[in-house]
Amino acid sequence: MQIQGQAAIVTGGGSGLGAATARALAQQGAKVAIVDLNLDNARAVAAEIGGLALQADVSQADSLQTAFTQASAAHGTARILMHVAGIGTAKRIVARDGSPAPLEDFARVVNINLLGSYNAARLFAAECAALPPLQDGERGAIVLTASVAAFDGQVGQEAYSASKAGIVGMTLPLARDLAQHGIRACTIAPGLFATPLMEVLPEAVQQSLAASIPFPQRLGHPSEFADLACHIVTNGHLNGEVIRLDGALRLAPR
Repeated sequence: MQIQGQAAIVTGGGSGLGAATARALAQQGAKVAIVDLNLDNARAVAAEIGGLALQADVSQADSLQTAFTQASAAHGTARILMHVAGIGTAKRIVARDGSPAPLEDFARVVNINLLGSYNAARLFAAECAALPPLQDGERGAIVLTASVAAFDGQVGQEAYSASKAGIVGMTLPLARDLAQHGIRACTIAPGLFATPLMEVLPEAVQQSLAASIPFPQRLGHPSEFADLACHIVTNGHLNGEVIRLDGALRLAPR
C-alpha cells in the first residue's frame, strides 16, 4: 500500500517515536491525525507537519472513539494506524520495606500499553474494514509498538515487560483475524532510542546505555523507527510479524 494520499492515525504522536513517525508519514504525503494525551504536544507536531491534533486516553473506549471519529471526519477513514502510545515504568515487586508493589501500578501500565493497543486496533479495524479494497485486496495496515523488554525484561519491569509481551503475543492472531478484511498487522519492538525520556538522563548514563548496544554503539534515532514503520505499510507481504529494532541489544538483568 502506498502512503501518498492515505489518511493515517498516529497515537502517541506528540513526542518521541510517535512524533518521528507522524513526520515521516506526512513527508510521504499522508494526511496525519496525531492522537496524544498531551494536546499541547500534539498541536506542536501537527502545526509542523500540517496535521490534525486530537486528545485521547488510549485506554478509554469512549475517549479514543471520539478522537478516531474526529480524525475520520477531517481526513476520511484511515487506512494506516501507527499505535505508539504507551508508558514505561520500573518497580520492584517487593519494596525495600518489605511491602508488595501496589497492584494499581501494574494495572495502570497494562491498561495503557496492552489494553490501549487492543482498543486502538479494534476501533481502527472496524472502520477500515468498510473501505473498498486496494491492490491485492488490501484495505489497511496496523503497526503496534512493543519493546525488547517483552523478551528480556529487567529487574522491576514486570508490569512493562508483561504489557509489551502481550502486544507481541497479540500480533499474529490479530493479523490472522484481520486477514479476511485485508488489514495487515505488525509490531515493532524497539531497543534503546534517543527519545525525550532518554535525553533527560545525564550524558554519562546515555553513553553507558549506548555502549551496551553491540552495533552501532549509539542510541537509536527516532527516524529509524519511523522508517521501519513506514516500510511495513508499503511492503505488502509483511504481516503478523514482530520486528526487533535494537542493534542486536539483549538487556542485562539490571
